[in-house]
Amino acid sequence: MMNQKDNKGTRNIAIVGPYSSGKTSLLESLLAVTNAIDRKGSIKENNTVGDSVPEARSRSMSVEVSVASGEYQDYNLTFLDCPGSIEFAQETYNALIGAGAAIVVCEPVVSRVLTLAPLFKFLDDWEIPHLVFVNKMDRLKDKFMDVLHALKDVSSRPLVPQQYPIRQSDKLVGYIDLITEQAYHYHPDSPADPVHLPEALQAEETAARDEMLETLSEFDDHLLEELLEDINPPKEEILRDLKQDLSADLIVPVFFGIAEQDYGVRPLLDALIAETPAPEVTAERRGLTDVAGETVTQVLKTYYTPQGGKLSLVRVWQGELNEGITLNSLRTGNLYRLFGQQQQPIQKAGVGEIVAISRLEDINTGDTLTSGESGVELPKAEELDPVYAKAIVPERRKDEVKLSSALTKLLEEDPSLKWEQHGDTREVILWGQGEIHLQVALDRLNRKYNLPMTTHLPRIPYKETIRKSTVSHGRYKHQSGGHGAFGDVYLDIKPQPRGQGFEFHETIVGGAVPKQYIPGVEMGVREYLSQGPLGFPVVDVDVTLTNGSYHSVDSSEQAFKQAARMAMTDGMQNCEPTLLEPILSVQVSAPNEFTSKVLQLVTGRRGQILGYEAIAGWQNWDKITAYLPQAEMHNFIIELRSLTLGVGFFKWEYDHLQEVPEKLTTRVLSMYSSEA
Repeated sequence: MMNQKDNKGTRNIAIVGPYSSGKTSLLESLLAVTNAIDRKGSIKENNTVGDSVPEARSRSMSVEVSVASGEYQDYNLTFLDCPGSIEFAQETYNALIGAGAAIVVCEPVVSRVLTLAPLFKFLDDWEIPHLVFVNKMDRLKDKFMDVLHALKDVSSRPLVPQQYPIRQSDKLVGYIDLITEQAYHYHPDSPADPVHLPEALQAEETAARDEMLETLSEFDDHLLEELLEDINPPKEEILRDLKQDLSADLIVPVFFGIAEQDYGVRPLLDALIAETPAPEVTAERRGLTDVAGETVTQVLKTYYTPQGGKLSLVRVWQGELNEGITLNSLRTGNLYRLFGQQQQPIQKAGVGEIVAISRLEDINTGDTLTSGESGVELPKAEELDPVYAKAIVPERRKDEVKLSSALTKLLEEDPSLKWEQHGDTREVILWGQGEIHLQVALDRLNRKYNLPMTTHLPRIPYKETIRKSTVSHGRYKHQSGGHGAFGDVYLDIKPQPRGQGFEFHETIVGGAVPKQYIPGVEMGVREYLSQGPLGFPVVDVDVTLTNGSYHSVDSSEQAFKQAARMAMTDGMQNCEPTLLEPILSVQVSAPNEFTSKVLQLVTGRRGQILGYEAIAGWQNWDKITAYLPQAEMHNFIIELRSLTLGVGFFKWEYDHLQEVPEKLTTRVLSMYSSEA
């Protein structure tokens, strides 16, 4: 890893894209071309700078943000290699808010382009400048122009190809720079050579270049006038327009290549230097022009390392970051520049740099840290709602006391995880974004905190209620020498409308039950309702104490509590108890070409469709609203992603309780009785 020098320009670039698009291979190539590494690693050999944690290498996929730096043309470049799996999207979104620009990596496959839609939407909502790098062009099956058209369909910003491919015998051998109209031939691991523009591609190159210029002219009246007068604009004017329009997130330049062979990587680096905005421009877009004299940083990622404890990856938005500086009234620890798993100590960092700070306790991902008292708060990425859950139990009983602390640290590293101890089932439930996401979290618990876990499906928090009313009598009488115990009650037990809850009344007259004992009756009723005749908490019941009797010596509040429990135990059997299940209100979002499949998925899980409509701000996407039983939701996200190329998602919230169908009731009761 090379030491970066002062007085250089700074760019920080996020590398994003779907799983298997080749982001980590592109990072290796970028680092090799910038001489930050002597030899490129490979995913197969488990020796890449990115994806260096065990959870990533065992799965051959990115599971957290990897950071690395290099130098190119007197610029310090910091790269943020972000996970591609939708299950780790929170990592990507948190990192992107600190990036000056992003490279969107994709494969040249028309059918997979749709997987970029949520990513493009996030980039455009945050106005983050981004370029597209079509990787793996040696595996091109579709026509390149068809890939471009597919990309245009999922981007709300116009795409501007800056290159045109040169192919021989279906192999990519070079490209034409549409700005200069110079053709180049690739060479593995070395710069491309300029060659004469092939005559056979002259017409296609001209058409592609004209399309690029026409798109740019939509944002530049002077360029439009030149085109109308058939004036060929100079290279400097085209580059100026590209830089202005990209910096404002008005256009999306498109490049291509084969990262494993370094094809197309140098032109991509040239564009990052020439066209992406300076750090001050990005800071100004975030509204930081009026925070004078302060250092302003923001946490993009939290790591817990075996050697150094907690590290906070921060972007310097304004001012200078020095070792030991006080931020948010906290004295910071050491400063580091990260290079994969390596940590290089540094003394200071300037605007636009992304570095790590140690010992920032009680500081979380997304937090804004300042050296002054301005109180500025930068916007942070929205936390994704959890969609998949497992109940977890330590393999060793003695580890239960350590679990809460370890989970807290785990959630600091990954805010898209959630955990709870369920109030009804008493299970510890770990929530996340999918099956692999939770597997990675459990692997970290084991590796970092020596907490191996067993897992099972969370129990559904069923409830029960009654359909009929009854009158029940309960008498508790106990004599064992000295004072005895006596309580006698008559209860009216009635069903309540759904959602009404539990109500207790008394209509005692003539002191049949003294007032001081009535709270004991209510307590006994409430204790019984924690587990009704079917074995679940009872809801929506009205109980009225109507009569009873007492003994002047032997009666007590405790005795009346026992009498009430006896009355409830006898009476509830006669009230036709019935099982209730939680129903969730679910909003499912997916491209409209999959709407019919999503509707079938919902109805096939006993769902009730409430309607569907186009989503505002999402091109060709629908939102389906439905009621779904919680018992049907466990693998819902897995099937939804399978049906929608991985891009479908949903939000949910508890809505109401509903009677379980009779056939299912028998199965549920049998299953839960066998577990008891």
